Amino acid sequence: MTDTKSTSSAPPRAGRRPAAFRLDDRKVRLTEDPAAVPDNDEALIAALQEETDTPRLPRAASTPKPTFGFGKWFAIGFGGLVSLAVGLAVDALIRDLFSKTEWLGWVGVGLAVLAALGLFGFLLRELLGVIRLGKIDHLRAALAKAAEEDDARAAGHHLKELIALYQDRPETARGRKLLAGHMREVIDGRDLVVLAERDLLSPLDLEAKRIVMNSARRVSLVTAVSPRALVDLLAVLIENMRTIRRIAALYGGRPGTLGFLRLARHIATHLALTGGMAAGDSLASQVLGHGLAARLSARLGEGVINGLLTSRIGIAAIAVCRPAPFIGTRGPTVTEFLSEIVKTTEKEDR
Repeated sequence: MTDTKSTSSAPPRAGRRPAAFRLDDRKVRLTEDPAAVPDNDEALIAALQEETDTPRLPRAASTPKPTFGFGKWFAIGFGGLVSLAVGLAVDALIRDLFSKTEWLGWVGVGLAVLAALGLFGFLLRELLGVIRLGKIDHLRAALAKAAEEDDARAAGHHLKELIALYQDRPETARGRKLLAGHMREVIDGRDLVVLAERDLLSPLDLEAKRIVMNSARRVSLVTAVSPRALVDLLAVLIENMRTIRRIAALYGGRPGTLGFLRLARHIATHLALTGGMAAGDSLASQVLGHGLAARLSARLGEGVINGLLTSRIGIAAIAVCRPAPFIGTRGPTVTEFLSEIVKTTEKEDR
């Protein structure tokens, strides 16, 4: 690729007066020869060749150097001190209980064991939830790659994992049976993924859209009728958390507390990568295009906007929690939810 320089490449001949030219003038001529000499009545624009032999810097030049994990050291040290303090406090409490009454001491021991078992179960559940979410992320990426490369072998292998993911879900029995039959007959990897979307995931997709729609309706109504902004904020936050958890459970995620935080981070990243809350949908233009400014009050208009933003978060949750990419079908968009949210808000306005 070449860049052009709109200056003469050679000094004018002796006796030639300076002159100005338009780029579209017939007297302006392009040349790739830097040594070319223009005539008295023309101007030359020389093309500068791009230097392609300049060596690139090594990748290490732009890679941050590893540093000491002082933050990790602090977290480990502080966590260890807190654990020791709690352990010593419990030990001292149990000793005091035994010094007063033996049976009271044994009650303290039993409660401590119960608390320890509960903590172990909580950590185990959180670990399994994070592993399950990681498995879904890996499955989605693997199916996307298999569909892109039309790799029937890889698609069949990962679709078996998809069937195993829903093997304890009675509502997916028909879809799993149909997909197992397709895997014996279809030889194209992309077609297998498309059939998995149609037969196994389409009922889950429909339910996920219903969850997002109902959540967006509730948010729009609460925002429209609540008297304080703090109530709006809490309602939107709680409703969005509830929606994310329900969608994750629907697609087989079932995240715990740590898993939910990881999932929320993934959803925020997805929203950022797709251009923010209103990416590709132009919420403001949609609202104005439906004439809401003329038909709704300012308060109800805020309800519509919050409902649309809630639907956008729900759509991102579907994209992140779904164990397969959208290949044969298009994922849900905010436009699909707009008319229903507007109808719900206009009913409240009446």
